[in-house]
Amino acid sequence: MNPYLTYTDEVREALALSKPIVALETTIISHGMPYPQNIEMARKVEAIIRAEGAVPATIGIMDGKVKIGLNEQELEAFATNKHVDKVSRRDFPYMLSSGRIGATTVSATMIGAALAGIHVFATGGIGGVHREGETTMDVSADLTELARTNVAVVCAGAKSILDIGRTLEFLETHGVPVVGYKTDEFPSFYARESGYGVDFRLDEPAQVADMLRTKWELGLEGGAIIANPVPVESALKQEEIEGVIQQALNEAKEQRITGKKVTPFLLARIKELTAGRSLETNIALVYNNAKVAAQLAVALKASK
Repeated sequence: MNPYLTYTDEVREALALSKPIVALETTIISHGMPYPQNIEMARKVEAIIRAEGAVPATIGIMDGKVKIGLNEQELEAFATNKHVDKVSRRDFPYMLSSGRIGATTVSATMIGAALAGIHVFATGGIGGVHREGETTMDVSADLTELARTNVAVVCAGAKSILDIGRTLEFLETHGVPVVGYKTDEFPSFYARESGYGVDFRLDEPAQVADMLRTKWELGLEGGAIIANPVPVESALKQEEIEGVIQQALNEAKEQRITGKKVTPFLLARIKELTAGRSLETNIALVYNNAKVAAQLAVALKASK
């Protein structure tokens, strides 16, 4: 057992009995949504996963440990504490040795999941190459993690604040499969379309599970993107959201907001500019991803 990992009783039992498990991140709780929507979302996502026959494992860093699964008190801490750091691969040694509280990003959650033997992860949207990334070199660690860590990430594509074309080029270069789940087009988080295609389309959890099992049995290291569009009734129009994003990006540049602060600023500003509709869309797509991820985790266990 890894001395840096701790588990809730529910997750420990699931691992012992080889039950299907879905990893969940904590950055979306601490930095992606306001209170109380964040804690309500976190609780419902876990309930959705359980209803589909899998076990949720929300991952975060507290008290010098990587928590694989959080109890109610710990979930509340991530939702309300104003001093939670965002954690990526580079931050693990410092966060664990210092005992600070850290919310795991997509990349960090993948690491925690892989250390615990969990291969399916549900999130909102992955990070990627930022707009003007060809000059700033601002590329999310999510992409390099996908190239090296054997975890399938169910998401609504890449956040539409990013350069989606360059993000997909990066994933192709590093051999990360981009699966369209019931779609031929790569979704762009708030919208169902992006103008870019996927590598291939699969329409059933069992098909995705067979693809993943084959990939990993071949020894092809790295994860996969399972791109699952936001439900039609909750989606925003691509043209509308693009105008809002451009305004928010311009404001971030004017205010010289950089690094880890960029995404939280943009998401908050987009929420303001859409009168809260973007947050409703964000919550809807997370619920949809949780459901599909649970179905995939169940199918992955059945395919062995």
